This record gives sequence, C-alpha cells and structure tokens, in this order.
Amino acid sequence: MSNDEIFAAAYREHYWAVSRYVARRLDGRTSEVEEVVAEVFTVAWRRRADLPGSPLPWLYGVARNCLANAVRGYGRRRRLVDRLGNDESAHGRQVVESPDAEAPGAWVHEALTRLSEADREVLRLTAWEELGIDEVAVALGCGSRAAAMRLHRARRRLRAEIDRIRPDATLTKEHGHG
Repeated sequence: MSNDEIFAAAYREHYWAVSRYVARRLDGRTSEVEEVVAEVFTVAWRRRADLPGSPLPWLYGVARNCLANAVRGYGRRRRLVDRLGNDESAHGRQVVESPDAEAPGAWVHEALTRLSEADREVLRLTAWEELGIDEVAVALGCGSRAAAMRLHRARRRLRAEIDRIRPDATLTKEHGHG
C-alpha cells in the first residue's frame, strides 16, 4: 500500500476513536472537538510516511499535542475577552460552576480533578481508550517501563485521593468481599 492508502485506511478505521478521545477531554465542546480532530488528521497526513502499523496510539499522541495547543489557544482567547470586558453573562450565557456533588460517582470525578494532568491522562488512556501499556507508551511518547511506572504512580495517587474524599470506600474495599 502507498502512504496515501495507509493514511486513508487509518483515517477510516480510527476517525471516531480519535473523535471520542478528543471529545472526552474537551467535555464535548463540539466545534472545538471538530477543530482538534481536523488538526490531528492534518498532522497525520503530513507525516503519513511515519504512520506505524498500528496507528491509533500514535494518533492519540498527536491528539494530546493538538489538545495542548487548543487549550493554550483557548486560554489566550479567554484572557483577551476578559481584557475587553466582554464576559459570558453579557451574551446571556450561563456557566455551570460545578457538577451536582450528589451525583453517583461524583466523588471519583472529584478525586480525578485533584490529580495532575499527566496522572489523569495515563489513567484515561488505560480506562477510556482501553490501551495496553505498550500502546500507552506510544501515545505518551515514552518507553513501556516509564509508562508502566507512570500508571502505577497515578493509580496510587488516585487511591490516596479517593481515601481522602471517601474514607469509607477503603473499608468497603477491604471488607466487601467477605
């Protein structure tokens, strides 16, 4: 297959997986999701000669970089709007401050928000994207041993945060299988 055909196959096979990856990280802000996904596949097209045999983890790595650029751009736009004094309320938009704390599983999300972005990302790659450790390594641009260590540490920190928020969760875990 030519590089063009390899790219076309990767696009057809992985477009929706990349879209879901981006959407989960942008909380479904549709216009931004489409923009980032378009950028991911633009980069993939330019680097189509570099596409690996299993391109999805590589595409996730590209998406991480595109998301970082989009978030920086969003921050710059937000600061500009703030300097101009043109806030969201001037347009009649309401911003929800926080999710319902009583929602089922809200404490898990609370624990995740207390982790670093790097910890959240390695956990999301394994849980949401269901990648194995070798694929996580490709997506993060590191070796498999480093990826395994990052995942181990992120899980340990998540457990500590969960224990802080819900000390009773530890008791349930320890005594729930009796």
